[in-house]
Amino acid sequence: MSFLMGPALLFCPADRPERYQKAAERADAVILDLEDAVAPADKQRARGAILAQLGSAGDVPELDPSRTIIRVNPAGTEEFEKDLHCLKHTPYRHVMLAKAESAAQLKELEGYGVIALCETAAGIVNAAAIAAEPNVVALMWGAEDLLASLGGTSSRGDDGGYRAVALHARSTVLLAARAAGKEAVDSVYVNIPDLEGLAAESRDAVASGFGSKACIHPNQVAVVREAYAPSEADVAAATELLAAAAAAGTGVFQYKGKMIDGPILKHAEATLRRAAR
Repeated sequence: MSFLMGPALLFCPADRPERYQKAAERADAVILDLEDAVAPADKQRARGAILAQLGSAGDVPELDPSRTIIRVNPAGTEEFEKDLHCLKHTPYRHVMLAKAESAAQLKELEGYGVIALCETAAGIVNAAAIAAEPNVVALMWGAEDLLASLGGTSSRGDDGGYRAVALHARSTVLLAARAAGKEAVDSVYVNIPDLEGLAAESRDAVASGFGSKACIHPNQVAVVREAYAPSEADVAAATELLAAAAAAGTGVFQYKGKMIDGPILKHAEATLRRAAR
């Protein structure tokens, strides 16, 4: 099972069913959150809301299963077991595992395409082993939960940029995902009004190799999409370059005064894939 959602993934509290359709209309995919976005006393109601929006036969959901992810509670918890019981009665087969920390946890989610959310020290350290599991389709990282697991207070410095340990975690998850041939999802940007900062971080995510970025507010979706969408000039340049490569018929050739080889052609191919997406 591959992961083709994105580039803008929008979290929606699972206990707010009135927001489900609105989220689906605004984003490329919706993450119905049964974990942090839902208070402990409301989790059962949230699971009931997911089940309530199914058709009478249980197979005609309000949300498109190909564009819906369910974030479940951490493995080993009572809420996780209840989440799985709920999922068995739905057509949703993409799951985000909160606080994923080991490959063994993924075996409890056989049959689902799992986005493993590495957001603790153990999850970051074990990212490569987690990514190697067959049912893992993507890795995502989480900054604030990570710093909390370290005993820290904030993932960002006074200038708004990530602290070194957060940047290390971000790179670790990206490298682990790509080494295993899986997708990588960049973390959320929590300063909702700062769309300029979000745009800069989204452009960096694109340039670094993240295939998608998670959002926590509908207003962030357009910013992320714009960062991932190549301009017409970018598409034209990539198309022209690849055509020149085909005409050259060699591994390395000169184009507009520059040496062109495999990695540069892969950049051009990635640009066209984003455009098609």
